[in-house]
Amino acid sequence: MIRHIAAAAGLAILLSPWGAQAADKTATLNVHNADCELCPTIVTKALQNVSGVKLVKVTNPDAAGDMKATVTFDDTIATVARLVSATTNAGYPSQAVGEGS
Repeated sequence: MIRHIAAAAGLAILLSPWGAQAADKTATLNVHNADCELCPTIVTKALQNVSGVKLVKVTNPDAAGDMKATVTFDDTIATVARLVSATTNAGYPSQAVGEGS
């Protein structure tokens, strides 16, 4: 009986999903060229359109036209590089300044 349980457990481990388990990550981006009232909305929508993004928070632009975007995403679907590309393609170049879990 114990052998059957051990064999079943071993088989279950072998048949478990091969891919990495999904984990939510949070990244902070410095976003530039934001010089209008609609900029935060445009950046928010650009980031929300990236597959795997779950939550986006964007600050209002400062006097230099910079703002911060904090993005929570599924790291098995989205990457920080895709987030940066999304803002850049929308006309707002950005770079990652922080990433955690």
